[in-house]
Amino acid sequence: MKIKKAVFPVAGFGTRFLPATKSTPKEMMPVVDKPLIQYAVEEASKIGVEEFIFITHHAKGSIENHFQENSDLYNMLLNQGKDDLANSVKNIGGPNAKFISVDQGEPKGLGHAIGCAEKYIAEDEFFVVILADDLIYCKERNVLEQMKEQAEKYGKQILALEQIPEEDISKFGVVDPESSEGSISHLKGIVEKPLAEDAPSNLAVVGRYLFNKSIFAHIDNNNAGKNGEIQITDAILSNINDFIGFEFEGDRFDCGSKVGYLKANIALGLANEELSLRLKKYIEEIKDL
Repeated sequence: MKIKKAVFPVAGFGTRFLPATKSTPKEMMPVVDKPLIQYAVEEASKIGVEEFIFITHHAKGSIENHFQENSDLYNMLLNQGKDDLANSVKNIGGPNAKFISVDQGEPKGLGHAIGCAEKYIAEDEFFVVILADDLIYCKERNVLEQMKEQAEKYGKQILALEQIPEEDISKFGVVDPESSEGSISHLKGIVEKPLAEDAPSNLAVVGRYLFNKSIFAHIDNNNAGKNGEIQITDAILSNINDFIGFEFEGDRFDCGSKVGYLKANIALGLANEELSLRLKKYIEEIKDL
């Protein structure tokens, strides 16, 4: 299975991080030394994605600028003997990467945002959708590599799943499994943001989707769902037999929340060889505060 395209819904205003996001998109907020959106792009490039489609807002030009080549910066770093840094700012997303921006216009929900990419996806083509807010750290194969393997095995569209505590389940789309085998859930339903007592399971869909172009036929822009938005869960539900859920291996950090963002910086800082010893020492020093 070849997956050459990835869609990134990035039109939100990141109000939970104001005033930091007043002029800087939340997707450009750094975790250790890279913006969130770059982690997502690099994750997609690992499965062969070469076309990166940003569903954005006209006020978010800094995302596009970040992925443009900067030959002056690159050459300056080379001349200073900083080859590693030079390589870190060149060919982000791979040597054949192509970046496309689509203005969503009025934000109408995740389903509407994904639908804005329809004309870029070929008939019967598989593609991925990544919510950059959900930074997923994997020690070995990344979550998209894991999902691609399952799509090849089952021939179906894939939803990334995570077990969510009862007190948080109402924030997510929650699947209704018909049966399970290991990390795979065969689905009979999905519900958007149910009350805890109404949730069909504790398995929630988190920021990774592997779709076929057929999903667009099920996105109904004329009929809003939960919270008056065009929900991708409604489109999935209308074709639920073509989906399976997959509990991936890895740690997800909700970088759309302040605590999740701080946790991500700590976790990836500890995973960084250059920083881990000093960071561990600092944590040990302040652990009793």
